[in-house]
Amino acid sequence: MAKCIGILTSGGDSPGLNAAIRGVGKAALKYYGMQVIGFRDGFRGFMENRTMELDSGTLSGILTVGGTILGTSRDKPHRMPVGGKLMDMTDVMVENYHQHNLDVLVCLGGGGTAKNAYRLMQKGINVMTLPKTIDNDVVKTDYTFGFDTALGVATEAIDRLHSTAHSHHRIVVVEIMGNRVGWLALGAGIAGGADVILIPEIPYDVELVAKAIRGRSASGKRFSIVAVAEGAVSRQEAAARAEAQERINKAKNKNAQAKAEAELGQLELAHAGNTLRLAAQLEQLTGLESRVTILGYLQRGGTPSAADRLLATRLGTACADLINEGHYGVMVAARGDTTKPVPLEEVAGQLKYVPPDHPWVGSARRVGTNLGD
Repeated sequence: MAKCIGILTSGGDSPGLNAAIRGVGKAALKYYGMQVIGFRDGFRGFMENRTMELDSGTLSGILTVGGTILGTSRDKPHRMPVGGKLMDMTDVMVENYHQHNLDVLVCLGGGGTAKNAYRLMQKGINVMTLPKTIDNDVVKTDYTFGFDTALGVATEAIDRLHSTAHSHHRIVVVEIMGNRVGWLALGAGIAGGADVILIPEIPYDVELVAKAIRGRSASGKRFSIVAVAEGAVSRQEAAARAEAQERINKAKNKNAQAKAEAELGQLELAHAGNTLRLAAQLEQLTGLESRVTILGYLQRGGTPSAADRLLATRLGTACADLINEGHYGVMVAARGDTTKPVPLEEVAGQLKYVPPDHPWVGSARRVGTNLGD
């Protein structure tokens, strides 16, 4: 009998999702003669059994469309809001899996999606994931689809801000997405010629940033572009978080652990608005007017780049190949011009951080970019 595939998209939306759905679907339908069912709005739709048939007509014309035709959500299978309570709905999802006679559930998403898919795998169903996120923070894959498009959007924004910064002799601080990792801010900052790049992996000293900007002014360069990841932290904040985390690790009972976790949570909540505070600090320390541009969800939207369409299609068709072979429980990773199945247990719950000795970091330093340290 022909195999039946279920597909859902989970987590934040990202350019290239539709290209990936199309890649899996077209290869499965036309090349292998499989059936493909889409579940709406992520794990929520899978739990509620809301489906749409993914046939040739549905898959036609979506390659260049941003977002996802299936919709998405951040609901977790084991902690899903139902009737005002957080409930474990994994058993319901397993029932729906068998009701549709699925051979595998393909989940398109980032690290959180991989973790949720792994939970379902532990319940006995076949799952696979494709690495999607503009943050490029999924481990064991060279790149995630969505990253290249967002990188282009953020770079173009920096390009456009150069002229106004130069004209008004200002500091322009550009906040770029990246709560835990700095790939997007680092890449866009280098490509856009930012004078300062601040990322979560390298805690910054605002005095050193201000010194670099004053040095530019002294040499006749009366403007500066600061590319800052939303999760970038000062050295003081990083130290406070590390201390709170150490208290969590050393807690001898649940009360002590809960107290330390609450402290860490408060520190993370206090980080909100950090980019605005940073801009105000730099204005005070340099005497230059400072303005903030927050790119936000602009980075997730629009037509996916050619590179993202190609990557998503490659990963999608490779996924169909693996399904045909009965190779489940893996993430389909990009490795150079090829793909590789990586066991989900090696991906779930992991983040790909920017290493301090990464070539991008070295290149930024060599062209004179200040990284806050």
